[in-house]
Amino acid sequence: MAKRRRLSPVDPEKATLIQPKTAPSVLARAPIAEVVSDSARAASFDAVAGELAAARSEGRLVLSLPLEAIDAGYLIRDRMTLDPEDLAALTDSIRARGQQTPIEVVDRGARDHRRQYGLISGLRRLRVLQALAAEDPDRFGQVKALVRQPEGAAEAYLAMVEENEIRAGLSFYEKAHLALSAAEAGIYPDTEAALKALFAAVPKAKRSKIRSFVTLVEALRGHPRFPAEIPEHLGLRLVKAIREEPAFGPALSNRLASRPATTAAEERRLLEASLTDAGGQSGKDRADTPPAIDREVAPGIRVTSPRGTDDVRLSGPGVTAELVAALQAWISAETGSEPAD
Repeated sequence: MAKRRRLSPVDPEKATLIQPKTAPSVLARAPIAEVVSDSARAASFDAVAGELAAARSEGRLVLSLPLEAIDAGYLIRDRMTLDPEDLAALTDSIRARGQQTPIEVVDRGARDHRRQYGLISGLRRLRVLQALAAEDPDRFGQVKALVRQPEGAAEAYLAMVEENEIRAGLSFYEKAHLALSAAEAGIYPDTEAALKALFAAVPKAKRSKIRSFVTLVEALRGHPRFPAEIPEHLGLRLVKAIREEPAFGPALSNRLASRPATTAAEERRLLEASLTDAGGQSGKDRADTPPAIDREVAPGIRVTSPRGTDDVRLSGPGVTAELVAALQAWISAETGSEPAD
């Protein structure tokens, strides 16, 4: 019977570590696989870059641009005045929630690095951000914008008009002013072409009224201080008077220039008064009568005399109760009559 071999403990000092068999080495990636992977990554990058470039050129990519890079005078603005109450409400909104709707600009290229982008639409948002940037330039120093690429100036004007028509309709005076200004700037061959291009989507009857207001804009030439507040019916009555009496337009323009209104209501009263002064006479009768007196005879004192009447009116801050009393005393002395109570 075989003897059992006695197992003795292994001497740690004499023991040798048995190295495990080395795992089979992983095969290196084939060169063709590496090339295919790199090509796929490059293609994906190019696709993303191309999509971003297309989105930017098509105006689908919102950019954050410095306020100083925007040229607000790039186009003749259709909106002639900015309502203070609307601006105040928009200011509160942007201060609380930030700019929610981007403006629209056109990239003018590298011709002018400081004003690289021309404003197409969003004048009110731009003005509010400029005012807020004075308070907090870090928060409001940038404007969100869509970069459009209109084919020409005419398309840029059309984009501005369409955006404002959607957000806040323009007055007839503002529309007529834009059509006339665009034609005079050479954007369109004449005012009629400007009307048809800019307001192609407007019903024919409404476009006819805009055409009538062009007559009013030509006659007054920037003298109204609140042109957007001229109502449709009042504007059309003024146009009728201008067409019937050539002298009416220049007289009204001079009247607005010499007596600038401080409020829209005051200017409207002045326009309505001009029609009242000219009313009741035919065109021929008005042409034969002398022009109305309308001049400042002393600081704060204006004398007016409606056309074809013997009435004389005093107005202005200088017409005080003391002045009226002195005039009454002078008239009484000159005429030998007792002053009226």
